[in-house]
Amino acid sequence: MATFFEHFSPQEIARISATGRRVKLPEGWSPIWEDTPADKAYIILSGSVSVRRDGSEIAQLGSGDIVGEAAIVGQKLRNATIVALTPLDTIHLTDETLRELDAEWPAFHDALVEVAQARLGAEG
Repeated sequence: MATFFEHFSPQEIARISATGRRVKLPEGWSPIWEDTPADKAYIILSGSVSVRRDGSEIAQLGSGDIVGEAAIVGQKLRNATIVALTPLDTIHLTDETLRELDAEWPAFHDALVEVAQARLGAEG
């Protein structure tokens, strides 16, 4: 499956990076918890995470992937917990920032939808 960043040129990635805030997270940290409000998303620049539902790992994601976007786009509670398997270098996007990029930039919207649909398909 293509990573989120594979949808964009280096210039577009720079635009996304500039919109968010660079954040480093330690190994073992859980920036997103299942059944909590969708207030942020992260794009992973380096490192890897475990995606867990009801305590069981359902996926691993890494560099170029986005996490936390589906609940924001779908305006739902989180459906999974994210746990850092390694130290992470990320771009932190608030829900407001993500929605602005989604509304103003059709290619960003299309990439979000494609990633979310691929994940939902993989879960079904």
